[in-house]
Amino acid sequence: MADDFRCGFVALIGKPNTGKSTLMNALIGEKLSITAPRPQTTRHQILGIKTTDHCQCIFVDTPGLHRDQKKAINRYMNRAAGSVIDDVDLVCVLLDARRIDEEDLAVLERLPKHDRVLLILNKIDRMSKPDLLPVIQRLSETAPGREIIPVSALKRENLDHLIEEIEKRLPVGVPQYPDDQLTDRPMRFIVAEIVREKLFRRLTQELPYALTVSVDHYRQENDLLRISATVWVERKSQKGIIIGKGGQQLKQIGSEARADIERLVGQKVFLQLWVKVREGWSDDERSLAAFGYSET
Repeated sequence: MADDFRCGFVALIGKPNTGKSTLMNALIGEKLSITAPRPQTTRHQILGIKTTDHCQCIFVDTPGLHRDQKKAINRYMNRAAGSVIDDVDLVCVLLDARRIDEEDLAVLERLPKHDRVLLILNKIDRMSKPDLLPVIQRLSETAPGREIIPVSALKRENLDHLIEEIEKRLPVGVPQYPDDQLTDRPMRFIVAEIVREKLFRRLTQELPYALTVSVDHYRQENDLLRISATVWVERKSQKGIIIGKGGQQLKQIGSEARADIERLVGQKVFLQLWVKVREGWSDDERSLAAFGYSET
């Protein structure tokens, strides 16, 4: 190992839907965090580990910081996102280059007052360079002294420069994880998240926010991985929507999730999904803890 090997934790924070999960997946080179074109898809802190010959970057993908504190699950997500700021070596704040608003400013106000911060303007592929330059200028006036790096996580634009800037800000130290480890989360967690992503992408309106997923069985049988998971909703009517006419909706969700899981584990998967009702689970602390929404 090189004498100047660097290792550190890097938090990806920002308001909902700025592309934190997409960026982490792009930097790691694997789909570890789920993504969907709606806010608050990410609900947990998830580590993504990128190891090279000279550096180990341990990214912490976080839920979007938001003002909605009405339900217990919203309070949990804000705690999960905010608690990481003081415990990492570098904070990367993601902002949607097309719209910087009061929610972004509220995030910036929570930052430490020293140089452990990078501002990342994401989604630059969706605007022209003449439109981008004034955004950078206004942001530099709002947050003077902060390094601003424009990127497109989706199109992988300027990510090489971003990773260089991140690496040089990390402390010299030994790696915290084996060089082939990509995350600290077990496969059961990743599977549940993949199923939830497919639900988020196929369902409309508010229904995705009333559901969660738990993996009941995860068993290897020769060359086949058998998985059974439950989709939990808050009302009986929601159960019918997820199952769909003749079970077609749930079947399609299961098929899409199984394909992603097979790509990740590199083998054939049998995935069985159930849908059950637990009323008010998203505003009940005990239910949240049972479903894994806990800081411990």
